Amino acid sequence: MRKNISISLAFLPILTLIASGAASIFIWKAGMFIPLIIGIITTVLVGLISGYKWDDLQQMMVNGVSKALPAIFILLVIGLIVGTWISSGVIPTMIYYGLSFIHPSIFVPAVALVTGIVAVTLGSSFTSIATIGLAFMVIGEGMGFPPGIIAGAVMSGAFFGDKLSPLSDTTNIAPAMAETDLFSHVRHMLWDTIPAFIISLILYGIFSGGSHQHTIDTDKIDMILTGIQKSFFIHPLLLLLPVLTIILMMKRLPALPTLMIVGLFGGVLAYFIQGQSLTSIVNTMTNGFHAESGIKEVDALLNSGGIASMLNTIGLLTIATALGGLLEGTSVFQTLIRPIVKKIKSASSLIVTTIVSTFVVAFASGAQFLAIILPARTFVETYKDLKIDTKNLSRCVEAAGTVGITLVPWGVPAVFAANMLGVGVEQFIPYLFFAFLVPVINIIYGITGWTITKKDYQEKSLQETESLGGN
Repeated sequence: MRKNISISLAFLPILTLIASGAASIFIWKAGMFIPLIIGIITTVLVGLISGYKWDDLQQMMVNGVSKALPAIFILLVIGLIVGTWISSGVIPTMIYYGLSFIHPSIFVPAVALVTGIVAVTLGSSFTSIATIGLAFMVIGEGMGFPPGIIAGAVMSGAFFGDKLSPLSDTTNIAPAMAETDLFSHVRHMLWDTIPAFIISLILYGIFSGGSHQHTIDTDKIDMILTGIQKSFFIHPLLLLLPVLTIILMMKRLPALPTLMIVGLFGGVLAYFIQGQSLTSIVNTMTNGFHAESGIKEVDALLNSGGIASMLNTIGLLTIATALGGLLEGTSVFQTLIRPIVKKIKSASSLIVTTIVSTFVVAFASGAQFLAIILPARTFVETYKDLKIDTKNLSRCVEAAGTVGITLVPWGVPAVFAANMLGVGVEQFIPYLFFAFLVPVINIIYGITGWTITKKDYQEKSLQETESLGGN
């Protein structure tokens, strides 16, 4: 017979994961695989002690991983896209023209802005980071900017766009879990997203103003341009492939087939435009592109992509969502939050508690989906009871679960960006201005009551009952 999990037992998985995660990142320097496995073992033991059977716990893990399958498939295709977009000359062309025309004085704010526009249209922060973000990294390093600030600007733009795009999976999950509609959710997020992004652009302008003085190496830029031009046929028409990607996404076509199409188009261009063999293209799709320009800066940039390059991130996502399934199925999180929820009497305390709780899940699991789903389902009835519109709830879980989670060193978004951009998490997290600002702005709104909308759900329910009765 199943027992209720005690609060002391419920704390164990969270504390164990945070402690082992911190030790692994800062002492062992071994990543998050082992800490997540330790978290799973601890949660399983808590479940067994509380009366759950092993078969039930195993099914919880399966349920958790199943929620991540769409994201896993997309990550695999992103690896393919990066490989074919390099071998086709698309990314090299973006780098070539970026190095040629973007002025250093506005470079870092432009990185955040352009990446944001691309992410809004694509609906994917990961795709934006892996394509335009990768191009910006080499452009910025060629101009003499520290890699950390470039990566920070790329991620700020990517998650700004991901947060506001109706095509984004997290932007659709949040309102669904909070029981509100998509476009009310997106409109309500403008109150925190736009101010945070404007302030971020200003900060990037201030920080980059001093970071590149007297460091721009024009010889290095010329060397990179020459190396790219010798290795690829560079032409503006190659930029039509990213434009096609944006058009397909704007037509609201399913993300996975769309990404497969543009990835395969990259292979076609590599064959006909760059003269790559079919064998080479298939190997690039699988293992990534291997540059042989003879210039180490160019080769370091372009040795990237391939399905195999995504396996580390996919493994981390799989283990994290298995843990998430356990935390949800055993009600560990709900057990910890329930005593706090009972004491909430005001909108301000509810907003702050929602954001803090979402960060707890983010730090405990490192998984976006879990950091959105668990708090949203836990707090939705409390919002309704206090007559607070649940679009406030969806905005809060997006603030911490979609954007704030990028501050978690072992989180899937940070690990993905570090692997893709070749920058350590400790280098770019201090420059994630957007990720710091969005939760802070939401807390300010919660405390002041500004933009916190009300809604009487009991009255709405009564009106619906009367309407049904009249029919």
